[in-house]
Amino acid sequence: MKRIVIAVLISTFFLGCKGKAEKQDMADSEDMTEEVQQEQEKEWTILFDGSSFEHWKGYGEDEVPDTWKLEDGAMVFYPPEERPEGMSYNIVTKKDYTNFVLSLEWRIAEAGNSGIFWGIKEDEKYGQPYETGPEIQVLDNEKHPDAKNGTTHQAGSLYDMVAPSEDVTVPVGEWNSCVITINHETQQGSVVLNGKEIVNFPVSNEAWNEMVSKSKFADWEGFGKYTTGKIGLQDHWDVVAYRNIKIKEL
Repeated sequence: MKRIVIAVLISTFFLGCKGKAEKQDMADSEDMTEEVQQEQEKEWTILFDGSSFEHWKGYGEDEVPDTWKLEDGAMVFYPPEERPEGMSYNIVTKKDYTNFVLSLEWRIAEAGNSGIFWGIKEDEKYGQPYETGPEIQVLDNEKHPDAKNGTTHQAGSLYDMVAPSEDVTVPVGEWNSCVITINHETQQGSVVLNGKEIVNFPVSNEAWNEMVSKSKFADWEGFGKYTTGKIGLQDHWDVVAYRNIKIKEL
């Protein structure tokens, strides 16, 4: 009987130790996960936190045009009722980027059109960001006429070059999450829209050049030529909003 009691006591002791060890392992694991998350967050630079245009300016200008407003944590573009001939209100980052992951959310108005550029060369000889910067399309696929001009013009596409594999946009008026990766070292670019990779394309190689040669940009002097440039958001005469914009340089 004494042996049985002793055995039970020993078993209980070891089980208790095991339980404490498992709890400690779980606590250590949670601490490690939190540390990893914190380190990962440090890799990102906030380009727009909903409170200011600190990292942005008008294309070819020193300040953000007053057609862009801060509303409910978003930057919202409102086209002016009267637009001077040839005037645009595109905005770009103050800093240039080369290899990066860009994360943001966009919301387009009904029948609206906009876009996200990268590789923009801000130069007097280029009047618009789209003259140098390739574009990821922002669009109301249902009601904007450009969606009828082929799938390479629909939301999430590499505009006029690579169509999205499927339409994963949410209803107009709701927020779409978008992650754009451009890596000239690996010569790859991609678009993830609402958690789904819908576009993959080459950059900085002959495959890119061939793709451009078959697009409307084939004879454009500076289009897609700059591996380092600004990121831009497009004024396409329609109401559009962007928020939660951050970038991780690769």
